Amino acid sequence: MKTYRIPEIAQKYVEYDMIKAHTALPDLPDARLRLLHVFLNEQQSLKSNSELYTLVVSLVQLGMDTHDLIDTEQEQRSEPEMRSRQLKVLAGDYFSATFYQLLAQAGQIDMISKISSAVSEVNRLKVNLYVRMRQLKITAEDYLSCTVQIRSTLFHIFSGVLEGTLAQAWSEILLGVSRCEVLREELARLESSARLDKSWAYWHLMQEGTDDERQQLSSRMQDAAFVNSLAQKYKVRSQLTTKLKQSADAVVALAGELESDKLLGELTSIVDALLYEKPGYTPALNETR
Repeated sequence: MKTYRIPEIAQKYVEYDMIKAHTALPDLPDARLRLLHVFLNEQQSLKSNSELYTLVVSLVQLGMDTHDLIDTEQEQRSEPEMRSRQLKVLAGDYFSATFYQLLAQAGQIDMISKISSAVSEVNRLKVNLYVRMRQLKITAEDYLSCTVQIRSTLFHIFSGVLEGTLAQAWSEILLGVSRCEVLREELARLESSARLDKSWAYWHLMQEGTDDERQQLSSRMQDAAFVNSLAQKYKVRSQLTTKLKQSADAVVALAGELESDKLLGELTSIVDALLYEKPGYTPALNETR
């Protein structure tokens, strides 16, 4: 199986001095990319394009994730803030456009169409989620489900490219890994009350809290002591930790059904990275699967 080296290859397209000096980019979605690379390499007809497909998907996803970081608030900004915002716009556009060039050079016109359609669908899903959140018509589980769907939609295009048992397993395992990614990030957001606005924790507290707590939460998101006390009262961390562990176990169980020791090993490695490589998770999850 080809060595996974997408982060190294992608550096050529993402590491520019101007960007590094004035703004920060999101991380590559490593778990989903590793998963895609593993599945593509398992199918002989796709093996020769496994790096190309995974690279272009990484750039498209990075472009969308970079645009998501753009602050849309109408307020006065300092010159450095304005420069950072402008570079995020330009960088996101550049990453999103580069995949056209790479695929066109390789004669992969059909894949350009598939990816473009997927990007449109991701944007539609994001708008729908945004509207539901603005209208307060969403539960914590709705938020989790919608976020997982947004994360996985671009990668779902390979359901129509993979064959046999790989095609049958791809969608479920992709959703499982995407769910693990989202839950891990939601746990990380607990480290700062400033990042909890419109998070799983926020919607859980809005759902489970008393009328008075919900009213206060809407106006006191920057009050770390208040938010942390509610999070402890409604066991936000333990619930997210349990969900992450359950999702990880489900992915490994699905991988076991593929009857491939190679795939099982690769997918277990991906899941272990999601469970243990982020500070703060190991103590709660350090159990034998």
